[in-house]
Amino acid sequence: MSTQPSTLCRLLAALALGVACAQADVVETKNGARLTGTVTKVDGGFITLATDYAGTITIKQSEVVKFETEKPLFIRLAGGTTMEGTVTATPDGQISVKGADGTINTTVDKVATTWAPGETDPAVAQLMRKWRYEANFDVSGKTGNSEQLGYGGGAKATLASPEDTLIFYTNFAYQRTNGVKSEDKLAVGVDYSSYLSERVTWYGRDEGGYDNVKDISFYNVAAAGLGYDFIKNPPKQKLTGRFGLSYRFEDYGAATTEDVRSAGLDLGLNHQYRFETATMNNNITYVPSFEDFGNYRALHDSNLEFPLAGSWKFRVGVNNDYTSQPGAGVEKLDTTYYGKFVLNWE
Repeated sequence: MSTQPSTLCRLLAALALGVACAQADVVETKNGARLTGTVTKVDGGFITLATDYAGTITIKQSEVVKFETEKPLFIRLAGGTTMEGTVTATPDGQISVKGADGTINTTVDKVATTWAPGETDPAVAQLMRKWRYEANFDVSGKTGNSEQLGYGGGAKATLASPEDTLIFYTNFAYQRTNGVKSEDKLAVGVDYSSYLSERVTWYGRDEGGYDNVKDISFYNVAAAGLGYDFIKNPPKQKLTGRFGLSYRFEDYGAATTEDVRSAGLDLGLNHQYRFETATMNNNITYVPSFEDFGNYRALHDSNLEFPLAGSWKFRVGVNNDYTSQPGAGVEKLDTTYYGKFVLNWE
């Protein structure tokens, strides 16, 4: 009699395990692997499977021979047909999508994308504007033969869609070397661009701030013009040139330095390239004055971003700020080498 409860428990456990397995989604690969969990999406040539034993994993769609789902999904095929239903495997190596409107037989390679009921169609989501945010900071110091303490940071908010991009940004830097202020500047700006055709954009931008080491108590550059994508291969690479008109204002603290109030050109070149494990960014801006083309300001920034844990990245780069006619006793060129920790989120 004592063995009956034990036998009954084993039968119930086996039955519960069988029910759990039956309720799990299944992905089978060409090498015979059978993976169970929950299929969360199929997109971009990958199938995403959430599991209890290995977390969330992605499987190349080209390596999958079939998959099955317990709950319905919205499924779009490569030809554009869209249907909501559950997926089951058929004996002839196909998959069957069964929904309220009928059944569609197809193959795994014909599935373009999926999304869960209640979620947004990825094709629609791609066209929607989406906010992305960034915050960065750095601290540096030195003691010994010289004393140095510096810190800086910045933030950026980007509202982007395939048709236009709006960016708000700010950054600051402060440093003292041997008790003397060697860097003290702030910049706040906005930049908007919108496509007129496949490669041509119009843009408007405005940036203001100060640079006390260069004796600029306040500056502002407003510009507008056209941009052209010489290379447009997202998300791998993009190279955009800009040509427009600007108005440049610089208020110098010293009475002996003439303030700048002049219209001029606005020329720029922006480049981004994504490697397997890093992203390279290059930006150049050149703003000469119409009154005197020898009076200009040129900015250059090049950096590499490396992913860290989660949403963190590390950015290392060089920044050059050149003013052709600076204030008295101020060097024309400031070069900054930096390393920053960057946090991104949406």
